[in-house]
Parts: sequence; structure tokens; C-alpha cells
Amino acid sequence: MSVPSSLKVGPFTTLVLIKKRYLLFYVFLIAITLFIIQFEFWWYWAFLFDWKFVHFLIFLPLLLFVMYVSAVFISLIFAKFLLVIVNAIHKPRQGVFLRSADDKDYRYWCIRSVIKKWPIWLSHKFPFPFLDNICLKVFNVKTTFGNSLFEGWIDTEFIEFGKDVVVGQGSLIQSAIIMGNLFILRKTIIEDNVKIGAHAVVMPGARLEKDCILAQGSLARCGQILESGFIYTGAPAKKFKKNVFLEERLEEIIENQIEIAEDAREKYEDSYDRRKTSG
Repeated sequence: MSVPSSLKVGPFTTLVLIKKRYLLFYVFLIAITLFIIQFEFWWYWAFLFDWKFVHFLIFLPLLLFVMYVSAVFISLIFAKFLLVIVNAIHKPRQGVFLRSADDKDYRYWCIRSVIKKWPIWLSHKFPFPFLDNICLKVFNVKTTFGNSLFEGWIDTEFIEFGKDVVVGQGSLIQSAIIMGNLFILRKTIIEDNVKIGAHAVVMPGARLEKDCILAQGSLARCGQILESGFIYTGAPAKKFKKNVFLEERLEEIIENQIEIAEDAREKYEDSYDRRKTSG
């Protein structure tokens, strides 16, 4: 059975943890979420069952919808509370660190990742993408509801999106990577009207300036700047040509090209039919 691609990708966190005991945060958030939403069902059962069993069944789908959305927001509230405490103990910062239990920056990144995992998973299984954007906003990722982000894998901190950004299917937007024994954490910036093709990769610290396009399967290196108004392609990404999709009257130009191609096709078919008939 196939699964919509939007349910396979989306925001993500890692389970490459320096200590497995950090998973206790994950278990706690799952437990507290389920514990609270069970009271919604209990109230519904007590309130409606006495009316008539048919009423209970009719309104049950609406209750399940409400319970699911409630679970997302409950998990977000408690996750945010834990993150505030964790960040007060050790503030997140950019840099190149050792992937070691002795490195506080790497340890606390692992903790933050585990805390975010449950609400992110819940929000992305919802069939409407707006919960993904809410989740990212709660975790201090700068974005807008007009952005189309739910088809790609997106880190959940030190990411900044402008307006009208489109992230292609299966693409990867990173602010953190592990390279050997090093852990790199840098802010990645995607400016207004940037389009990122399917399965493209944006590495930590990259900056995609306004109106640029990163082509399908391409790679923006760590710290690379993609200039405004250009199309980049390749791995690593190199400037290919001006972004012609910004030209005025582009729709008319495309329509004219289609008409020219259609006329050429008809002339070719007429010529082919005449040769075939005469032969």
C-alpha cells in the first residue's frame, strides 16, 4: 500500500544520541500527552452516553479530530516548557564542536532533538500541513504559513525562511550535521521566493538569496551563498544561468512557444502523411 509522500517527509529530528537515556524525555512527553487527552474521551463518554448511544457514535469522529489536534498542542506546550528549562541551563549556539559526551553543545543538542521529536511526529501525521508550520514556529524556526515546506526534511533550529519558499519533495534543509568526530551547527537562511528542487540538499550555514533556484538533486555546501536571481545546479551547486522565471510576461512567452511547437508538429504530420500517400 502506497503512502503519500507528505506523510514520509517533513520536519525531523535525529536519534543519533550521545546517551540513550535522553529518550526518557520522549517517553515523558508521550505519556503526559496520552494521559491528558484521555480525560477528553472520559468527559465525552460521561456527557453524551446518557443522552443516547446514537449521539455518541455520530459525534465520535469530531471528538477524535479534536483529540488529535489537542494531542499536538499539548505535546507542543510541554515540549516548549522543557526546552525553556534546557536552554536556560545551556543556551544553543552555533559553531563546530566535538561529537563527544564531554562536549556540552553536542549533549544539549541531543536533548533538544529528543524533546522535539514527539510533537513533530504528531503534527506531521496530520493530513493538513499548517500544523507543521505551527510546530516549526514554536521551536523558533522563522517561517510563514504561505511557505510550502512539508515535502522536505527540515531541521528544527537555526533555520530562517523568507516568504513564498517552496521546498521540493525529499529535499534536505540542514542546520546541523555530523562529520566524523565533528558536530557542525550553523544558521541556514532561505530568503523570499526561493525554490528548492526535489532531493536537493542545503547544508548548514548556506544562504539562498531572494529569487534563486536550487535545481533538483543539487547541493549547496556549508556556508555557500547562492546569489539572488540565479539558477544553481550540480553537487556542489554552481551558477547555471539567470532565473528566467522572473521575466515579465512569462506566461505569454510560454504560450507563444507552445503555439509555435504545435504549428511545427502539425506541419510535420501533414508532410509525413503526404509522403506516405505518394509512396
